[in-house]
Amino acid sequence: MNNFLIVLLGSTGVGKTDISIDLAGHLRCEIISADSRQFYRELKIGAAVPSENQLNAVKHHFIGFLSAEDYYSASIYERDVLNLLAELFKRNRIALMAGGSGLYIDSVCNGIDDIPDVDPAIRQKYLNKLKDEGIGSLRIALKVLDPGYYAKTDLRNQKRIVRALEICETTGRPYSSFLTGQKRKRDFEILKIGLERPREELYHRINLRVDKMIADGLEEEAGNLFRFRHLNALNSVGYKELFDYFEGKTSREKAIELIKRNTRRFAKRQMTWWSRDKEIQWFNPEKKTEIIDFIKSKVKD
Repeated sequence: MNNFLIVLLGSTGVGKTDISIDLAGHLRCEIISADSRQFYRELKIGAAVPSENQLNAVKHHFIGFLSAEDYYSASIYERDVLNLLAELFKRNRIALMAGGSGLYIDSVCNGIDDIPDVDPAIRQKYLNKLKDEGIGSLRIALKVLDPGYYAKTDLRNQKRIVRALEICETTGRPYSSFLTGQKRKRDFEILKIGLERPREELYHRINLRVDKMIADGLEEEAGNLFRFRHLNALNSVGYKELFDYFEGKTSREKAIELIKRNTRRFAKRQMTWWSRDKEIQWFNPEKKTEIIDFIKSKVKD
């Protein structure tokens, strides 16, 4: 019998956590987190980490196992998840991965190109340059070293720009020359389930969730992390807006408004990412019975 990896994906705020807990209970399996912000133990409220009750109800992997100061990447995640799946499949022919980080999900489903290891000193060099000179300086360097990648990457993503520059310097080749996009064959079946809601409903949920995060102490959490604001893990929605407030660049009310706006924009980018993947079967999160029936129809004894 084939082993199956069920991938539950969807935009932020759509309701993945609750559904994943229910599915894991029904399938009697564990959950692999595919939310890259939840990897870092310091990020809890702003990363919407599952509650203690949820974490106790079902065993989760890849939550809070890194420090915000640690380096981690999609290629390392691919390796770690594949190693974990080999162990999980010894006990259960079904595993469940849930999250919204498209690049990390794709790394497990499709594979990441073979890219050489990087000298930590080179990585630190560019991290220091980012901290001292800002992202604009790195963009200029990337445009010179790899104009092809510069033209197509998200120039707001500090981590991707640092990654490209460190590879360019380590190998003497453009980072884009390593990106073949060749899909790797897996020894297990993959079933992708997407969760979606009408846009206005999703945006309303996002606004309410931000209000709850603020009520739950997001401002205090961000304050405790302010000294780490230069780290890539903290360059994310919910933290960077509050950091600007702490630095006097905006008001508290405006910062909260921007968190809501930027979260809505992030959700839109997530859906754009997945719109190209025709393997995803989409469901409204309220149709849990339909989701379970669909899984049963695909995962047969």
